[in-house]
Amino acid sequence: MDSMEQGVSSLNIESRLKKNLDDDGRIKRTGTVVTASAHIITAVIGSGVLSLAWAIAQLGWVAGPAVLMAFSFITYFTSTLLADCYRSPDPITGKRNYTYMDVVRANLGGRRVQLCGLAQYGNLVGVTIGYTITASISMVAVKRSNCFHKNGHQVKCSTSNYPFMVIFACIQMVLSQIPNFHKLSWLSIVAAIMSFAYSSIGLGLSIARLVGGAHAKTTLTGTTVGVDVTGSEKVWRAFQAIGDIAFAYAYSTVLVEIQDTLKSSPPENKVMKRASLAGISTTTLFYVMCGCLGYAAFGNDAPGNFLTGFGFYEPFWLIDVANVCIAIHLIGAYQVFCQPIFGFVERWCSERWPESAFINHEIPVGVPCLGTTYCANLFRLTWRTMYVVVTALLAMIFPFFNDFLGLIGAAAFWPLTVYFPVEMYITRTKMKKYSFTWMWLKILSWACLLVSLMAAAGSVQGLINSLKTYKPFKA
Repeated sequence: MDSMEQGVSSLNIESRLKKNLDDDGRIKRTGTVVTASAHIITAVIGSGVLSLAWAIAQLGWVAGPAVLMAFSFITYFTSTLLADCYRSPDPITGKRNYTYMDVVRANLGGRRVQLCGLAQYGNLVGVTIGYTITASISMVAVKRSNCFHKNGHQVKCSTSNYPFMVIFACIQMVLSQIPNFHKLSWLSIVAAIMSFAYSSIGLGLSIARLVGGAHAKTTLTGTTVGVDVTGSEKVWRAFQAIGDIAFAYAYSTVLVEIQDTLKSSPPENKVMKRASLAGISTTTLFYVMCGCLGYAAFGNDAPGNFLTGFGFYEPFWLIDVANVCIAIHLIGAYQVFCQPIFGFVERWCSERWPESAFINHEIPVGVPCLGTTYCANLFRLTWRTMYVVVTALLAMIFPFFNDFLGLIGAAAFWPLTVYFPVEMYITRTKMKKYSFTWMWLKILSWACLLVSLMAAAGSVQGLINSLKTYKPFKA
């Protein structure tokens, strides 16, 4: 009788364990369209929104909004193609692919897997460096706005960015110990709320400036050659503006990882497509309003970052609130972009050295007050801390906002947002070569490659100019 009871008990335990596991044996995913949309908004409405007024100023009333809408459509279209690749060969019942590299390996294979990894993880590292720069600029802006309010707008109020980069890095060292993406939903929701808050403040201040009678000079073609810029500056800045807009829509680098947080019913690809539509529609609305109203408010003299470049000085407390919101948002956004890097390195090391206690041993640690247990890992603690330190040091070396954003956007947009999703769709559907659909998909891919090259050239030229004029220890 005892043996029968033990058998029933073990079956019940096994049944409960299976209920907590997905079809791949991993802990059951709980993500929904709401959490996925929050991750997307956190990833997309980032520091890029702050440079859109400047980008529209370089392109003008015609090309500026047109480029914004074009990138919006392309990003949504290719994200739907990528969402269908999460499982293969069937998008609903096939085997799960946990990372972008896994998706490319399952659908394309060969050397393109390594090229994908280089593009994806290189971009993710670049974004985390860019977010360290931007967060420190926003923190400095709080201190400077109070200085301007107290001493007048003509005072320099110069402040070093470096201490604030250190503060940001210390916060990230703690948050980076969150084990994986599945535990980040709460942080993404907070970050998404912050992004709406500072975007709305920037929008409101632009409207207030217009209602107050500001008559900024705007044109159909943007900055005027011979008046605002030279001919060569006009070309380079236009290229850089395209790169900034590309960066503002970039989230394909983490799309697969976001999709891997979704529960399996309804099918992940359908939920991800709805989340992409909600996320990109919301961000596009904000982008068009912030970019266009920001340009209308400041004209061809729009600052590179209209909340930290002091396009606005008053009310100083509202500027402070906006910049605090930016800093909080970027704390969460940094984690959204660095967690895939952490996961990739840790999986590789675990497979490479499966017997290593340093890499694989989890140490249970009780968390006071919360009544929960945290599983610490010495390798995770060491390597993630080193990663945050290195990105902070690189941010200190290259503290240039617009140029850096443009270069990151240009480097990632074509391969990750366009090329791989298009090629995988063609392969999966066994599309006939030189058919109508094959032709226009190839034309789209090559056109986006040209745009990426132009944006990269403009951003490199901007970085060179910034390095020539850079004065250390100034905000």
